[in-house]
Amino acid sequence: MIRVISVVIAAAIAASAQTINPRVFVFDANQLASVRQSIRSGHTDYAAALARLERDAQKALASGPFSVVTKDVAPPSGDKHDYMSQAPYFWPNPANANGLPYIRRDGERNPEIDKINNHRVMDQMESAVETLAIAYYFTGKEEYAAKAATLLRAFFLDASTRMNPNLQFAQAIPGVNTGRGIGLIETRGLTRVIDAIGLLSGSSSWISNDQKGMEQWFAKFLQWMLDSKNGREEAAAKNNHGTFYDVQVVTFALFLNRREFARTVLNEAGSKRIAVQIEPDGRQPLELARTKAWSYSVGNLDGLMLLARLGEHVGVDLWDYQTRDGRGIRKALEFLVPFALGEKKWSYQQLGDWPPQMLFPPMRRAATHYGNRKLPVIGAEERSNLVGF
Repeated sequence: MIRVISVVIAAAIAASAQTINPRVFVFDANQLASVRQSIRSGHTDYAAALARLERDAQKALASGPFSVVTKDVAPPSGDKHDYMSQAPYFWPNPANANGLPYIRRDGERNPEIDKINNHRVMDQMESAVETLAIAYYFTGKEEYAAKAATLLRAFFLDASTRMNPNLQFAQAIPGVNTGRGIGLIETRGLTRVIDAIGLLSGSSSWISNDQKGMEQWFAKFLQWMLDSKNGREEAAAKNNHGTFYDVQVVTFALFLNRREFARTVLNEAGSKRIAVQIEPDGRQPLELARTKAWSYSVGNLDGLMLLARLGEHVGVDLWDYQTRDGRGIRKALEFLVPFALGEKKWSYQQLGDWPPQMLFPPMRRAATHYGNRKLPVIGAEERSNLVGF
């Protein structure tokens, strides 16, 4: 009898563990847990999305490892463990034989930047780790978690390959500086790494020393963001750079259980970001002034929605924040929707392609949140059916 009772208790504990929400901050934890339970109960609603995810995960198993030390040049510090990149929109000055100082051509990417691989390898690491972590969470296949853990250790923890927790030399302009605050936009994808870590919880491949090491790395990086000259410059940015600075700071703070600090940043975001960036009619003038006005308008709105999502964790409502004259996230979205749906013609500058589908994921999120029939659920990728946000 005692053995039977023990088996029943063990089964109950196991069933309970399957329904515990993962510790994620951008993804919708409730939906993640619900979808996983459906998948493991044998439902086929997500079969197509899951098959596509596993195909991507199989490719990710063959990727990497990724490391900032693989670049061919060393930053001014002489330490290849320091992240390094070159400003994408700056080109050689034709007035001088040596091309210095480089001059700005907004929206035109200089192919020279590809000579330094750090931005690319970071993007590749983020994508692979996220895919593997999601695949592990839904399937329980340990090989996915093991590979994600290996990639994370190589990029952040292993002494020979780890990245130092700073962006002192990001987006340098030849002949002008060795790095800028603007470079912090290149780490906005690290918020995906934070959620991936949450999805790896419970894996035998992700041990307590890994978790502790990542917490220590992000604690140092967050402190650098708050204290350094580059970090302070980015915090003061009024456009999308300021938005994504806050997204990173809040995500890292939540990861480190600094909830009150995260709440403070989010409480200030209404007046500091939304009220400053959005006009009463929904326009975002600082983004419309760019040569890729559509891309930057959608991108900044996406960042503001991420802040709204993060606010849900600490009781700060930015989804419905609105100034007396009507500035708010919803107004900015409603300004852009008619262009995405082809009801209006975009009259601002947009170098290169004009991709209306960029707005579809934010429209989907908004439709879920606001329940507004004017914001249809269209163009969503299959994976979004799994992860929610």
